[in-house]
Amino acid sequence: MSVPIEFHEIDPCEGAPLAAVEAAIVDLWNEALAPDMAISNAFVRYNLRPSAGVRRRIFLACVDDAIIGVVLASALHGEPAVNPHGEGWIELLAVASAFQRKGVGRRLLNLAEQWLLAAGCRAAQIGGGLRPFAPGAPDTGVASFFQRHGYAVIDAVWDMAANLATYRSPGDLSQTPCAARPAVPGQEQMLLDFLRREFPGRWRYEAEMFLADGGRISDYMLLWTERGLDGCCLLTFPDSVRPIERFYPYRLPKPWGQIGSIGVSADRRGQGLGSALLDAGLRRLHDNGVNGCVIDWTTLLDFYGKFGFERYRAYVILGKALEPERCTDRS
Repeated sequence: MSVPIEFHEIDPCEGAPLAAVEAAIVDLWNEALAPDMAISNAFVRYNLRPSAGVRRRIFLACVDDAIIGVVLASALHGEPAVNPHGEGWIELLAVASAFQRKGVGRRLLNLAEQWLLAAGCRAAQIGGGLRPFAPGAPDTGVASFFQRHGYAVIDAVWDMAANLATYRSPGDLSQTPCAARPAVPGQEQMLLDFLRREFPGRWRYEAEMFLADGGRISDYMLLWTERGLDGCCLLTFPDSVRPIERFYPYRLPKPWGQIGSIGVSADRRGQGLGSALLDAGLRRLHDNGVNGCVIDWTTLLDFYGKFGFERYRAYVILGKALEPERCTDRS
């Protein structure tokens, strides 16, 4: 006899999610993926914090009082520089193993797509939202589920990693005059002005949210040249506002750290300033005792390879156009 499954909708933006929902997200995700991609309650709580202009929906599949499946969708409007194509994000989708291959995942995905379509999104992407659980689908075979439901592969990206215990600066760093230092209180507006000028999309938005979350301005490294601020990069330490487990460093030696985003002014690229800034950030992490370090969500494998980083984890970027006839539940 089939078990009746009920589906419920929750708006986490109306307040903190119920503890049972938070715990279910953790349990279902951790059952579905390997231990080296485990998430924690703190991770979920951080990713569900309010973000400017972001709307979210959680859909639950329940049997009696037990949550046996969950999907989280998010949409951003009013930020064309951040989301120029008007897409929405399927942040996570997980179903208890006992209920897989029974149409539960398909129904949850469809509910999320319908909500995104009603929210004005023209397309959906798997992962990669403004507080991402992952840049895309982990390259562990899960992409095939989404491909069966109309998603196409757009790209592949990597996390890279290194052990900074023995880090040494590359010998061929540019001698272009510059200095990289941690930002200090009072330089918040200077940082945001730089990002609005050079990186007005996601990186600017993320910096605004980082500071709104209470992030330390000193987690940013600022690159100075003779004309002023010409670059920045963001570091994550074990006690940073961004939970370090967001970068899944579990296979690396502790203490853990992370670096990125990193960028320099458009008219100063190709002069070695980016390498100088990256080296300064890595030396700071090293000097603060960080061993295992992640550079997340990148395709610049050769560039980071020069600093001792190797491929750590791959993700598949998948997307789908949202059309009413393709988002109608036929179950």
